[in-house]
Amino acid sequence: MPLLLEVDAEGLGAADWARHHHGAIQAILQERGAVLLRGLDLPDGAGFGQVLSALFGGELIEYVYRSTPRTEVQGRVYTATEYPAGEVIPQHNENAYARSWPLRIGFLCVQPAERGGETPIGNSRAVYRAIPAAIREKFERKGVMYVRNYSQLDLPWSEVFQTDDRGEVETYCRDNELEWEWLDDDGLRTRQVNPATALHPVTGETLWFNQAHLFHVSNLDPEVAATMIELFGEENLPRNAYYGDGSPIEPEALQAIRDIYRSTRLVFPWQRNDLLLLDNMLFTHGRESYGGARKVLTGMACPNR
Repeated sequence: MPLLLEVDAEGLGAADWARHHHGAIQAILQERGAVLLRGLDLPDGAGFGQVLSALFGGELIEYVYRSTPRTEVQGRVYTATEYPAGEVIPQHNENAYARSWPLRIGFLCVQPAERGGETPIGNSRAVYRAIPAAIREKFERKGVMYVRNYSQLDLPWSEVFQTDDRGEVETYCRDNELEWEWLDDDGLRTRQVNPATALHPVTGETLWFNQAHLFHVSNLDPEVAATMIELFGEENLPRNAYYGDGSPIEPEALQAIRDIYRSTRLVFPWQRNDLLLLDNMLFTHGRESYGGARKVLTGMACPNR
């Protein structure tokens, strides 16, 4: 781990300990980008939201403009992405496909899986440096276009935008420079062009910060991707990614990026009550496949804008 901190709560409750040590934890995150706290007493996740707010120094934010299914447990604390246990979630920075993202994200392990189920993390600075210059420069020059079709195939727009009101969706799209198009059968398609990299607001470093490798159809199993394109057409896929000018991204470039994400991961076994805190720009996270019951909660804070 970049930093494993064994916690002696000194007789304090978890929330009081968090308030008392807020400054020290923030200093660690600014320097290292990640810290694993082990030893806080948070049985069944009770008080997790208050602890995160105290450690991050700000209210937790709502998960809006969603890309994965989650359940709100309470007070803007959510389950980790609810994908089937057999699936691996590749490394990514939270909401790196959007204009707004959390600068801080935390994960609480309520119940480790019987096998697997780790939450690997990876250094975004190392990823940026490792990507071949030709690939990196093309992405930086063109940016990434994210195309999404909201339906029961993936996530309906009412879940993504957390509203049933088309007017509220259009307001969000205008405010975030998303192009939108209402389709038949209550469908919606959006397009957005975002940079492939981002400057860290504190360190000033340039970081690899996008989700082209996740959104692109090549992230699917090849047979599944071919079937979906045949049935629905490429323009109707639930999600896809292109260069910012609409030209196709080379699959070999995306595979190189995926390989770099995987080679720079740090994997550690969860223990019950482990609390993982990340600077969401400096560190990526993912999820390994698992067997048996697993429960990990997450909360986000400190929006970039």
